[in-house]
Amino acid sequence: MSKVCELTGKRPMSGNSVSHSNAKTKRKFLPNLRKKKFFIPELDEWVELKVSASALRTINKKGIYPYLKELNKKGDIKLN
Repeated sequence: MSKVCELTGKRPMSGNSVSHSNAKTKRKFLPNLRKKKFFIPELDEWVELKVSASALRTINKKGIYPYLKELNKKGDIKLN
């Protein structure tokens, strides 16, 4: 299961854990992903997406269909 948001494209990024002695070791920052089912009344269908928490907040603010149309216009996703 890939750790990539299907709407925003957020993926794991790397960085350093810094100890008290300032020793640095590599680590991974994972995106906050959730599997969620959305009902799109305009298309009259359910869609299951793996989305980040920030994408969920945007969906709650704008609505799922307008957000998908916006991403489709930008070319980030393909809307049927």
